[in-house]
Amino acid sequence: MKVVLKPLFDTELPAGFEDIVREKLRGRELKTGETVEVELLGKPLPFKVLLAEPSPLKVDKGTKIEFSAGEVEEFTLEFESEVDDAVPFAKGLVVVLGSEVRIYNWSGQKVYMKKFENLKKVRAAEGKVVVVHGEKITVVEP
Repeated sequence: MKVVLKPLFDTELPAGFEDIVREKLRGRELKTGETVEVELLGKPLPFKVLLAEPSPLKVDKGTKIEFSAGEVEEFTLEFESEVDDAVPFAKGLVVVLGSEVRIYNWSGQKVYMKKFENLKKVRAAEGKVVVVHGEKITVVEP
């Protein structure tokens, strides 16, 4: 049984703070996604429950408490045809669709798109994308 909490306030938490929070939450039922408050020194400290395993979970002395600085972020890009390749690199993601090369930043915004005749391969390194097509090589720096 474990709970992962994200503090909703800007303060560095001291070592051993997990034990204090566990005692303050002991006996309470937590669900993934909810926000809970722990009163400490007369002030309510809000936390988001990123994970309660299982959910709902009743906190007891054996419940493991962890703190997280962030949440997992995810986005999905959908295309009109099947993706042939996806190459991640420092500035984003290169997607190959047939003879077309598209470059997206890490927010999912398209920053480059071009069709290449006789596309052979695409590689990325040091913030640049190398496209091998026919007897040519094109270097793109988004």
